[in-house]
Amino acid sequence: MFKTTGYAATSPTSLLTPFHFEVRTLRKHDCLIDILYCGICHSDLHMARNEWKNTTYPIVPGHEIIGRIREVGSDVKKFKKGDLVGIGCIIGSCQKCPSCKEHLEQYCEKEFTLVCNSKDPETGLINYGGFSKLIAVEDQYILQIPSLFKETDLPAVAPLLCAGITTYSPLKHWKVGKGMRVGIVGLGGLGHMAIKLAHAMQAHVVAFTTSPEKAKGAKKLGADEVVISTDDKAMKKHENSFDFILNTGAKAHDLNQYLALLKREGTMCLVGLPSQPHAPFTPDQLIFKRRNLAGSLIGSIQETQELLDFCAKHRILANIKQIVLAQVNEAFEQMAKGTVDYRFVIALEPSS
Repeated sequence: MFKTTGYAATSPTSLLTPFHFEVRTLRKHDCLIDILYCGICHSDLHMARNEWKNTTYPIVPGHEIIGRIREVGSDVKKFKKGDLVGIGCIIGSCQKCPSCKEHLEQYCEKEFTLVCNSKDPETGLINYGGFSKLIAVEDQYILQIPSLFKETDLPAVAPLLCAGITTYSPLKHWKVGKGMRVGIVGLGGLGHMAIKLAHAMQAHVVAFTTSPEKAKGAKKLGADEVVISTDDKAMKKHENSFDFILNTGAKAHDLNQYLALLKREGTMCLVGLPSQPHAPFTPDQLIFKRRNLAGSLIGSIQETQELLDFCAKHRILANIKQIVLAQVNEAFEQMAKGTVDYRFVIALEPSS
């Protein structure tokens, strides 16, 4: 066992405070990783405050992890001590069901294991995440950081492991590319990555936001147009014009206004997971144009590696503000208010 420290919430209303715990003794295929950086995702806030009603306390959040390998298990061949690596949301799955065999572990039909707030299948103990200094992960769920990334890029690489893959996976699945009109709803952590990725895929990108002050920023990210979604006239202008809309909204909202923007047989994909349900949509928005309303969950390990390679090639990084672990509660408050541009990333001090 390895002693380490992190920050944990002990109830839905508590602040995150210093927490001491032990990381498991390495198994044959494990790597022990010193955490260097960890992004802060809206999901971390949802879990810490039990907004999804499934949190086990104490919880150490964090699932956008960049680290350096300290030790490897006896049967690890792919990695070695000193390697820079990434850890995303999933650190285990059954590897036997149809989804796992198709390298889609995020849809494991038995149960996948999350990096935090999830039970280790061998011990039954709850996993603690990246708001800490040390973690042990099985090698097949570890990502290689491409050498094209510089050392100074690493803090901005961390959010690719959730915000990046959560938006890349559906853009890839629905074959977004040159000549397509693509809408991105929301300009938070996920939305800003979606704009960058869709732009790199050569789509015509239109960003939708409720905040006029975010329009200029969206253009800098790569949006060709920005629409204020509270402007009925502006929304009406874009009806029946989109091939694909990626909806990253983390709060419940009206889906009908965006469904109306899709072309015949266009698709809107939801990747935000609000703590409250969306208002009911009107079925005729789908029926009369054979439109599709879909969802997508993060991405597989294989897809995430592909994403990292794509981002390294195209020099795509998250827009971040770097903080230290003791500032995490302030970061949570800003996230809850929606005033983050666009992702907080924690820099961890080296373990002793």
